[in-house]
Amino acid sequence: MDQEEKAARRWLHRRTITIDGYERSDGCYDIEGHLLDIKGHDVETLLGTLPAGEAVHDMMLRLTVDRDLVIRDAQASMRARPYPGTCENIAPSYGCLKGLAIAPGLTREVRHRLGGVRGCTHLTEMVGVLATVAFQTRYGALTADLTEKPPHLDGCHALATDGEVVAQFYPHWSMAPK
Repeated sequence: MDQEEKAARRWLHRRTITIDGYERSDGCYDIEGHLLDIKGHDVETLLGTLPAGEAVHDMMLRLTVDRDLVIRDAQASMRARPYPGTCENIAPSYGCLKGLAIAPGLTREVRHRLGGVRGCTHLTEMVGVLATVAFQTRYGALTADLTEKPPHLDGCHALATDGEVVAQFYPHWSMAPK
């Protein structure tokens, strides 16, 4: 944006989402998401005034997935939340993700199980991002076997099987004209 187009502004809100993928010694993977919301101004809460810069939301969601990207465990926790005594009560509900496969249809099933009042908006939104990071974490193992088409091919424009990237890096799966 050009300087002359930039209007005077005041910072109000920052959301930071950090997601880490870990390989476990038992062959599974832990995908941990951390969501942090802070305000640039004081906020009135049930417990009084929350000073600017303090966390309104500080939440964690961990999915443990196996080699087939089936969710074997799901745990949620909240260190900061706007409605203490209420928000954290939904955290155990994220155990309902156990048994779901990270595959087409996951988002629809997560919304069915945890949408609206059945979950926390912020934690539920993170599930899809954690699923993507699960693929990234497991990437090497997914692409090592050339007997099955790697699942990320045809998943985006750059990885179209009829395109140049696949022709160069995945020639076995390329549908590009020779």
